[in-house]
Amino acid sequence: MQRTFQPHDILANGKIKLAISGCLLGQEVRFNGGHKESRLCSQVLSEYFDFTPVCPEVGIGMGIPRESIRLVGDPHDPQAVGTVHRERNVTQALKDYADQQADQLGDICGYIFMQKSPSCGVERVKLYRDNGAPHEEGAMGIYAKRFIERHPLVPVEEAGRLNDAVLRENFITRVFALANFRAMQAQGFERKTLMQFHARYKYQLMATAPAEYQSLGRLLAQSKGQPLAEVAELYIHGMMQALKKPATRGSHCNVLQHISGYLKRALSGDERQELNELIEQYRTGLVPLVVPLTLLKHHFRQHPHDYIGQQAYLQPHPQSLALRNSL
Repeated sequence: MQRTFQPHDILANGKIKLAISGCLLGQEVRFNGGHKESRLCSQVLSEYFDFTPVCPEVGIGMGIPRESIRLVGDPHDPQAVGTVHRERNVTQALKDYADQQADQLGDICGYIFMQKSPSCGVERVKLYRDNGAPHEEGAMGIYAKRFIERHPLVPVEEAGRLNDAVLRENFITRVFALANFRAMQAQGFERKTLMQFHARYKYQLMATAPAEYQSLGRLLAQSKGQPLAEVAELYIHGMMQALKKPATRGSHCNVLQHISGYLKRALSGDERQELNELIEQYRTGLVPLVVPLTLLKHHFRQHPHDYIGQQAYLQPHPQSLALRNSL
C-alpha cells in the first residue's frame, strides 16, 4: 500500500518560507512607532512557517515614526502621497522596493499582508480623490499590488481576513499545495510524477473547482511531446488559481460522499448509516468538517485503500493547526 500523504513531509527539511508585513510580528515599524501584532501569525503559524518580515515604508527610508501616507487618484493607478506634505510622492519608491523584494523572496510559498495599509493592503484600501474627498472605490496598496504582479503564483492574504475560518483554511491549504509542488520539483520530477501529483490533489480540487480539475487533467493528458517544464508551469498556475475559491459545505459533502464510496463494501450497514448521518449533519451545520473526516480516516485505517491513502484532501495541512475544526 502507498504511504498516506502527510503535510508534515514538506516540513521535514525545515519550515515553509512565507513573507509577512513586519508589524504583524510585533515589530514597531508603523508610522506612529507602534505595531499590529497578530497572535495567530506570531504564536501559531510561526510553528510551521519561517517568516520573513518586510515593512516597505521603512524599506524605502521613511523612518520611524513618520508622516503617514494615503492613496489618491485613479483606483487602478493610485498615488501614495503624504497626508501632510502632499508633494511627497512615494509611489515609485514603493514599486521599486516591491521589485527588489520580489527578486529576493522568490522562494516564498505565501505572503501575509497588513490590511488597510496604503502600501501593503490587498483589498479595498481607502482611496481619496484629488480634492481630498473619499473615493467610493477602494484600491490595492502600492507595494502589495506590484509584488503580487511579480509573483502571481504565490498565495496571499490579509491578516484581518485570516480571522475568518474558511479563508484561513483556504490560504493555508494553498500554501502547503505550493510547497508540496516545489518540493516535488526540487527532487527532479518526471511526467509521471506530475500525473501522480494531480491524482493526489483530485479531491481537494473537486472541493473547490471541479471544472478546473477536469481542465487540468486534460492539460496533462494532452501534454505528450511538450517540454515538461512548460507543462508543469501551466499546471501549477492553473491549480493555484483553482484553489483560490474556498470550498463550500455542499462541495465538501460531495467529496466526502465520493470518498466514502470506496468503503461501501467494507462497512456494515450500520457503519454506512452512521457515516452518512455525520456527512448530513455537517451539511446542515450541526457538526464541523473535522467530525465526518475523522470517522472517514478511522475507517480507512481499518480498511486501507492505496488511492485514498495518498489523497491530500484528507490532510492538506498539519492536523495540529485544527483548521477544519471550525468549518
